[in-house]
Amino acid sequence: MPLLFLFIVMPIVEMWVLIEVGAVIGALPTIGLVLLTAMIGLALLRRQGISTLTRANRRMEAGELPAQEMVEGIFLAVGGALLLTPGFITDAIGMSCLIPGLRQLVIGRLLKGLVFRATVINSGYGPGRGQRQGPHQSHNQGDIIDGEFRRHDPSSDRDRLP
Repeated sequence: MPLLFLFIVMPIVEMWVLIEVGAVIGALPTIGLVLLTAMIGLALLRRQGISTLTRANRRMEAGELPAQEMVEGIFLAVGGALLLTPGFITDAIGMSCLIPGLRQLVIGRLLKGLVFRATVINSGYGPGRGQRQGPHQSHNQGDIIDGEFRRHDPSSDRDRLP
């Protein structure tokens, strides 16, 4: 269903909006407005991309994982692609990916949900499990056998009598 919306419904809606805007302000101003939003968006994308890359480098130098910056990079790439797609709806969605406050709000909620899910899965709670598993009942670990290992050399058996 999402692919149907993405590839069939969205372009039809974009064309309808472009035709309606063109009927009100004219064809050339509509084309100019689409080009203007793309240029403004790309300038904003460049500035935000450099800022995000700089913050990611600082966090890596500090020995931290730049998780938020990596997700922001994905949002910036999606926003840039949407801004290059002609249309006002895709431009609005693309711009919302580039506005720092809005982007960080969405990313914060997304990362919080991912951290919660990872905690639930790693804790042993989750779908299909009625209660938490004990330390020796983990589904990720097999049986643990403690022991010693010595290599047996078959050539040493020749010297022995049966």
